Amino acid sequence: MTPLNWQSLVAETLRRRKAEKMTQREHAALASVSIPTIAAFDRGERTLTLAKAFDILRVVGLVMEQEPSGAQETFVQEAFARWRTLTARLDEKSPGRFPHGWYRFDYALDGDFKSPELSDLLSLIEKAEIRHTGWPMFVTMTRPEFEPREQDGVLECWIAPGETGIERMTTDAAHCDFWRAAPSGRFLLMRGYQEDSQDGVPPGTIFDSTLPIWRIGECLLHAARMAALVQKPDTPEITVKFRALYSGLTGRTVRSLRGGADFLEAGRPAKSDEAILEAVVPAGRIETDLASVVHPLVASLYERFGISHISAEFVRAEIDRFRSGRF
Repeated sequence: MTPLNWQSLVAETLRRRKAEKMTQREHAALASVSIPTIAAFDRGERTLTLAKAFDILRVVGLVMEQEPSGAQETFVQEAFARWRTLTARLDEKSPGRFPHGWYRFDYALDGDFKSPELSDLLSLIEKAEIRHTGWPMFVTMTRPEFEPREQDGVLECWIAPGETGIERMTTDAAHCDFWRAAPSGRFLLMRGYQEDSQDGVPPGTIFDSTLPIWRIGECLLHAARMAALVQKPDTPEITVKFRALYSGLTGRTVRSLRGGADFLEAGRPAKSDEAILEAVVPAGRIETDLASVVHPLVASLYERFGISHISAEFVRAEIDRFRSGRF
């Protein structure tokens, strides 16, 4: 067996990344690792876990993995690559390219469930739509340029930036959604920050104290409702494997866009550019005790801003406020 030549692997990874015209940030997003992690990899450091190294190498085709555990990573990587292709023709400052940062949610349903035909998947997504806010996740439209369509065996939707009518909303990165859904129970959504389109707020400076709670809760609810729609009778409960990746955090500070003080302690501008959050939870628990699922995720997220404590009561109050909305 040939010994592993780590420096040669790193060099080949960098060569392939350059050949693909992929940035370090894009490589990190495809591998679902932080930018500091991929920077450490580029320097040839050997302190990375083998799992992280494999995630980085897999993006450039240096690891072949056929195990089911890698299926979600493949789905995410293919979706992100597709988004890069769609947005490549846009100006660098276009809202469709999320110039000030973006967040990505993906989840997979794990269990014995009915895999719908692709033609039926859209109607299930529409039934699972969460109408607590004005712009739902996995939004579906009927206009030809916005309607979801089949692409590479999955359902895909891209709300491309525009100028007039409904497209006026898509001059805002927070409405230039890209999402994909597979009959195998795999979902991904990318979206820009709503904070970057507020009057009087310079883009890239604020991270709202409430919106992440609402958005994470909304995506988890969507997963729970999809699980309920495909659950087979008399089978064990479906598990939701959820992940969130926030990018473009450096320099942002936590502040409430609606005014008022939400935290007992002051934070500081984020020094790390990304945050990755993960949870594995039974679908039924999401519906019955959403706040307890969301709390540890947002607590970890706000640590990036120097906020070491966010109360469970605050999260529960925001979840209740979110769920009381009707649109």
